[in-house]
Amino acid sequence: MKANKTNGMMLRFIGQLILSVILSVVTVYSMQILGERVTRDIYFARSFALEVLRTFGEGFVILASCAFFFVMYLCLFQWRWYRYVNEINGSVMHIAEGNFDHKVPVKQNNPLGDLAFYTNRLVTQLRKSLDEERKAEQTKNELITNVSHDLRTPLTSILGYLGLVEQDRYRDEVELRYYIQIAHDKARRMNVLIQDLFEYTRMRHDSVPLRRLRFNLVEMLGQLLVHFRVTLDEAGVKGNLRAGAQHVYVFGDPDKLVRVFENLLHNAVTYGKDGGRVEVEIRTVLQEAVVEVINYGDPIPSVDLPHIFDRFYRVDKSRAEHTGGSGLGLAIAKSIVERHGGTIRASSDSAQTVFEVRLPLYNENQEQDH
Repeated sequence: MKANKTNGMMLRFIGQLILSVILSVVTVYSMQILGERVTRDIYFARSFALEVLRTFGEGFVILASCAFFFVMYLCLFQWRWYRYVNEINGSVMHIAEGNFDHKVPVKQNNPLGDLAFYTNRLVTQLRKSLDEERKAEQTKNELITNVSHDLRTPLTSILGYLGLVEQDRYRDEVELRYYIQIAHDKARRMNVLIQDLFEYTRMRHDSVPLRRLRFNLVEMLGQLLVHFRVTLDEAGVKGNLRAGAQHVYVFGDPDKLVRVFENLLHNAVTYGKDGGRVEVEIRTVLQEAVVEVINYGDPIPSVDLPHIFDRFYRVDKSRAEHTGGSGLGLAIAKSIVERHGGTIRASSDSAQTVFEVRLPLYNENQEQDH
C-alpha cells in the first residue's frame, strides 16, 4: 500500500514535469508567432527584438524563455500542494498547543490527504487516551474515598467499643460481651469489604484464572436454591425455579458463576421480600443461556438503574451499613459474567425487578480453545 502511494506520487510529479515542459514549449512558440505578427508594423519593437536576438543569440533566448515558463507552470501545478502543506503545518501547530478538538483538513485528491487523515486518527487516539487516563484517575480517587468511608465507619466503632473495654467502662460481664460482640461484628464487616474489594480488583485485572469446565446450569441453580432455603424462609419468601429444559450446558467456572447468582438471589431476597416470592427462570435463546432472577418487591428507581453495576454504588445514598453490603457485589458479578463472554443487565418497574444474565451455550470448540 505504501509503495503504491509512493509510486503514485512519483508518477504524478513526473506527469507535471512533462506537462510543464510541453506547455512551456507551446507558450514560447505561440509567443514567437504572436510577436512576429504584432511587431511586423511596429518598427521600434521589431528593432528591439532583433537586437536582443543578435546580442544573446536566438537559441539562448528561446531556451531561457522555455526555462522561465517551465518553472512558472511547475510552480502553478505545485501551488495547491504547497498551500495544503501550509494548512497541515498550521493545524498541527494548533493541535500541539493542546487543542485536541481541532482537525487537520483532509483533501482526498491531494497526495497529503492520507497524512492528514492519519494525523487526525492519531489525535483522536491521543484524546481518547487522555480521557481514559483522567477517568482512571477519577475512578482511583473515588475508590479511595469510598473505601476510606466504608472502612472508617466500622473501624471507629471497633476502636470505640474496645476503648470502653480497655478502660473497664462496663457495668458487668453481659455488657462486656455486648461490646465485644459489636466490635466483632464490625470487624467481620470490614473483612467482607476488604475481601470484596480484593476480589473485584483481581477480576477487573484478569489476575484470577477461570477454572472452566462443562456443567449443567439448571442443576447448579437448583442446588443453589436449596442452599438458600433457610434464608428464604427467614425472609418469608418462596423460591421457585422454572426451566425450559432439564439440561442447559455452559462452559465456565462454576465456582465464580455461583457467586454471581448468590449475589443476585441475595439482592432479590433483601430488596424484594415484600413481594413474597423470588423466581429463577432459565431458557435458551439461539446460542445463549438466559437466566432471569425476578423479585416482586419495590422497584429500583429509574435514575439509579443505569448505575447499579458500578462499584460502591448503592440505591440508598446514606451508605448506612444496614441498608446494603459492600457495594461491590453487583460490580463483581458483572466482571465475572463479562469474563465468561456474557452480559448482565437489570430492568425494574412497579410489577417486578428482573436481573438477566446471558452466557454462551457450551460447544466443543470452547474446550479446544482452552
